[in-house]
Amino acid sequence: MKIHIDLDCFFVSAERTLDPSLLGKPVAIGGRGDPYIFSRNRSNQELLLDNGGAFVGSFFHRYQGDDLAQFVDPDGRVRGILTTASYEGRAYGIHTGMSIREALIRCPHLIIKGPNMGLYHRLSHQLYLFLQERIPFIEQASIDEFYGDLDGWIEDEEIPEYIDSLRHAIKRHLNLPVSIGAAHSKYIAKLATDTAKPFGCRTLYPSDVYPFIQTLSVSKFPGLGKTMTRLCNTYRIKTLGDLLRAKPLVYSWGPYAQAIYERVRGNDLGELILHPPRKSIGISRTFDPIDNRDEARRRIAILARHLAYAIKRLEVYPTTFTLSIHYLHHPRAHHSITEMRLFNERRFRALSLESFASADLHPHSPINHLGLSASAFSAHTRRAFSLLDYETDAEAHAFDDATRKIRDKYGLDSLRWGNEL
Repeated sequence: MKIHIDLDCFFVSAERTLDPSLLGKPVAIGGRGDPYIFSRNRSNQELLLDNGGAFVGSFFHRYQGDDLAQFVDPDGRVRGILTTASYEGRAYGIHTGMSIREALIRCPHLIIKGPNMGLYHRLSHQLYLFLQERIPFIEQASIDEFYGDLDGWIEDEEIPEYIDSLRHAIKRHLNLPVSIGAAHSKYIAKLATDTAKPFGCRTLYPSDVYPFIQTLSVSKFPGLGKTMTRLCNTYRIKTLGDLLRAKPLVYSWGPYAQAIYERVRGNDLGELILHPPRKSIGISRTFDPIDNRDEARRRIAILARHLAYAIKRLEVYPTTFTLSIHYLHHPRAHHSITEMRLFNERRFRALSLESFASADLHPHSPINHLGLSASAFSAHTRRAFSLLDYETDAEAHAFDDATRKIRDKYGLDSLRWGNEL
């Protein structure tokens, strides 16, 4: 059987491991666009690369001091949204994505904590290591979700007792509450977990699946996608039971819809991805709209420096680079460049600025988001680097190795480009 392990209100639970006085109280973790990375002073960024799976990013601002104060502007405006809330907070109608301002109106005594991503990544990695010692095959799906494969390890009839013992062992050793679902399919196991929360377990045997999914909303199924959700709404398919009863219609939507149908039935077991190779890395920031293109280029240089440092830390060699722009009043724009050259920070910075010149289709419109990403690592594409530029690029690459040592020791902001200041 497959099991799905989900950390309950993970960020709040992590904070409670440091401060037990938060137990039983309405607590929420705030988040906002990082206004610090573009500061002309040191921005206090932290690079976190220890975990696998799907994460919101690699760079985080290290919040310090009063938590709520981090979300109050000098003019007194409360900014930011909630990234998670405790069950005590949810009782007041507070939910992920709600503005901090509205949350405090609904629950004036809500405790707002600034995100401590270093703590969250560390605890997530500790749980991964803990699970590795007890389960043969583990997939980390995100910072707070894991899948395990117990086939040939635990007999099916022993699964309920095993996962109940496992959740209590996690609570005892790491002081983190988890919910666990079990089924022959990883997709159904995830659905079982959702109905077991908080701090519960649920096992679904094949004979349990059809009755279980009958009344579940189609929106609950993982990986449904926007297109298929829209089709379900168009044809008034509201529950997973409705979807199974509409097999000819669903199959007419194409191979992806057919695959989803089989997953809902529990026929697609879903193989665990034990060590998925990283295929790309990126950095992006949303901010108050800016008109000044010189300021936009300064911010791109800052993002390029941060991403170049992460690429050096990962020891990968990307060959495709993409810049994305979000405008206040126009559609988004992006531009990609592919070149087979040995990566170095100076060249990457130049390519990023070159991409901005090509991608900025509305030069008079305010920009409120910039992003850079690097992909198509040479180890995956198996393409050879250009020999014409190799000697020059190798010298620049060696220079980057030296700058990385300085940044490792004194911080990422210890060496910056002139136009960042």
